[in-house]
Amino acid sequence: MSEPYRPGYAERMAKGGSRTGGRGRGASGKRPGAASASSAKAKPAKTRRPQPSPGPSPTPPVEPAMPATFTLGAIPGATPGKWIDIWNERMPRTSLELVPLAVADQRRALLDGEVDAALVRLPLDKDGLHVIPLYDELPVVVCAKDSHLTAAEDELDAADLVGEVLIVPQDDVLAIQLPGSVAPRFAPPADTGEAIATVAAGVGIVVVPMSVARLHHRKDVEYRALSGGPLSTVALAWTAERTTPAVEAFVGIVRGRTANSSRG
Repeated sequence: MSEPYRPGYAERMAKGGSRTGGRGRGASGKRPGAASASSAKAKPAKTRRPQPSPGPSPTPPVEPAMPATFTLGAIPGATPGKWIDIWNERMPRTSLELVPLAVADQRRALLDGEVDAALVRLPLDKDGLHVIPLYDELPVVVCAKDSHLTAAEDELDAADLVGEVLIVPQDDVLAIQLPGSVAPRFAPPADTGEAIATVAAGVGIVVVPMSVARLHHRKDVEYRALSGGPLSTVALAWTAERTTPAVEAFVGIVRGRTANSSRG
């Protein structure tokens, strides 16, 4: 009897069989269902943490409204030039208008709103006002250029003025009293300019703050510092109920704050 036909090795291999006829492998030579080495070593994907949603953008600060014009009053002798220059540099959209003020009108001009702020002379009734003293001025004696008082090179004292005719104009700010001086026989001049013109004619002396003497400078008069005489204080003042952003800006300039410094 003939033996049944058995396929050979080559035929079994062609059909994907194994040598033992057991568990076969696929064309890749791996058992079915076996994981590849690359997939076994693959790292799990990173989980992305949820990011918080950004909040609303901060609202930019609102710049205070500035007027078209800032009005600054100034009594005779005040010299705000450096502060005005800084203002014009920092506040190009707000012009500064300088208004001359008589000392007798300085408080009224503030309370009536004629000026936003003013350089004033103390003493001043501070009721309803904010006042910042700025500097003190020395008093000087104004006399004729050919007066014997000009022999003093630097300063005079009260003893040097005994017997001199003391002229006190109606706009006087010092209220000085000199023991031994002589009162004039004519009515007080209306203002300091008229008084100094009288002195230039060779009649008497006038005692005023140094800046006022410089304001009314004439070739026919000279002045000397008065030792021990009363000082005159110049201050910045404004109405308390009208402390506007423009006023605060000028106060900052006078106090020496830089453009980027905070108020305080």
